[in-house]
Amino acid sequence: MPSPRRTARQADLLERLVALLTAEGFADLTLDDLAERLRCSKTTLYQLARSKQGLVVEAVKHYFRGATEAVEKRVALTVDPSDRVRVYLTAVAEQLRPLSRRFLDDVADFPPAREVYESNTRMAAERVRRLIAEGVSDGAFREVHTAFVGEVAAATMRQIQQGELQARTGLSDAEAYEQLASLIVHAVSS
Repeated sequence: MPSPRRTARQADLLERLVALLTAEGFADLTLDDLAERLRCSKTTLYQLARSKQGLVVEAVKHYFRGATEAVEKRVALTVDPSDRVRVYLTAVAEQLRPLSRRFLDDVADFPPAREVYESNTRMAAERVRRLIAEGVSDGAFREVHTAFVGEVAAATMRQIQQGELQARTGLSDAEAYEQLASLIVHAVSS
């Protein structure tokens, strides 16, 4: 879904909001805290969304929209099928790296924000499946059941997103995506 039209000031405010929330989380911040920290009025914040919850959802959507664009730009510059899978998942890892654990925990605990993350995880898993299918079609990967590999990737991505893998392995979300990239590329390579 395209982002709504914003003034330059609103776009800047949204960027600063995203930076604040991704660094520090949002569960303990009030609307007054946000206005003070962003040096604006609550009325100005209400131009972005009608409530703190709406601001959080808008910020999470904005972050993942930008992350998706950055990842796809990297993949578009890559030709080799193995490299495309590796670049895709590594780029996802790079986009997740700046997110604080507090932010990720807050997203997990707030259903509307969690749904945004889960939706992006589903889209990422589908993108991995398509990249693998392209590699199989091009003869760069051995014949594999692409839907199965995609489902394995999706299940792993869900465990990453929900914090389960970090709890069991100690890997950050970004590190887990890097390991997933390596695992998938080696599994499908001829």
